[in-house]
Amino acid sequence: MRDVTDSHSKSALTAASDLRVDLITREYPPEVYGGAGVHLEYLSRDLRALADVRVHCFGAPRDEPGVTAYPEPAELAGANAALRTMGVDLEIAAGCEGTNIVHSHTWYANLAGHTAKLLWGVPHVVTTHSLEPLRPWKAEQLGGGYALSSFCERTAIEGADAIIAVSGGMKRDVLTAYPSVDPDKIRVVYNGINTEQYAPDRGTDVIERLGIDLNRPSVVFVGRITRQKGLPYLMRACHDLPPETQIVLLAGAPDTPEIAAEVEGLAIQLRNARDDKGVIWVQEMLPKQEVVQVLTHATVFVCPSVYEPMGIVNLEAMACETAVVATATGGIPEVVADGETGLLVPIEQLADGTGTPVDPDRFVADLSAAIRTLILDPARAQQMGLAGRRRAVEKFSWATIAQDTMAVYRSVL
Repeated sequence: MRDVTDSHSKSALTAASDLRVDLITREYPPEVYGGAGVHLEYLSRDLRALADVRVHCFGAPRDEPGVTAYPEPAELAGANAALRTMGVDLEIAAGCEGTNIVHSHTWYANLAGHTAKLLWGVPHVVTTHSLEPLRPWKAEQLGGGYALSSFCERTAIEGADAIIAVSGGMKRDVLTAYPSVDPDKIRVVYNGINTEQYAPDRGTDVIERLGIDLNRPSVVFVGRITRQKGLPYLMRACHDLPPETQIVLLAGAPDTPEIAAEVEGLAIQLRNARDDKGVIWVQEMLPKQEVVQVLTHATVFVCPSVYEPMGIVNLEAMACETAVVATATGGIPEVVADGETGLLVPIEQLADGTGTPVDPDRFVADLSAAIRTLILDPARAQQMGLAGRRRAVEKFSWATIAQDTMAVYRSVL
């Protein structure tokens, strides 16, 4: 075991040529399905100008230099999904030999970071994109593996040298879920947005292919079908929207058969209540540029999440000059400026970690009212969209976030 401070001085390690940073993640392009994967794609790109960056990820081999992918161990084929994840993590920890610092993202990678810290004697930084204690519905998805995922996260966070929270709301959540953590170890560094890739696309080829009518106002949802994203609340709220409104759902990858069946049933009800083109549901994951075009032409983007540490998808919509209606929970109020770039929907939630509204009917009604406000005032929605892009460009650039992340690294070396 080596101690980084024995082989390099702290000042020397601030130079890009001397500091090696190993980023550990489940997701990395092209295998990206959530916000953490988007975060790693852009953070790694801007960090490479500041340090020697290596990426360790799950899945198929990557062609990108400095990126190593790890398949699940064949010996664990058929085992619980969380146990297979832990097997990958141990291989990643071995692959971090020679690094100066490890930086893990989500519980999928946390055990790898913690093990590498112990094995190689280097600092471990954890970025908290979400927290297992605040996602108890995952017990449906993972069974006994939920206890394992919770163990991996808790062990890593409580043993980390520094914790990056993606919002002030996430920092509060970390301290609530893990009260033994020293608050001084937690730094807030926001998620970012690439405003060159996420920029208005006035083309219509994707819109036409999907059958979206540009002569009608549209409400767009983008996200996985999971409890935290709150899609069922939105689908109920849409029953009270003006009849000419189109509901466009870019929603797939359900967590469980149960929520898949629930959303399917709600979609049938919604279609029965509206005309043939009133509901457009795209269940496959669209390429990024196609999503950009859909967002650009939306009247309103809606994020009905009941748990969202930051909600990078709101930034994506804002960067496309689209007004946002979003739940006032987690880090969302730090992204969406209420009354300026969109409307925030108040929510009182149960204290059981599920995020469930205390009064679901009230939440649905308030969500519907906020959406309806902007549907009926397209000029206001347009102004909010313009303000949203300005905010995305000025406050959430990846270059700034990379510099802030480097400052966290220096604080633990």
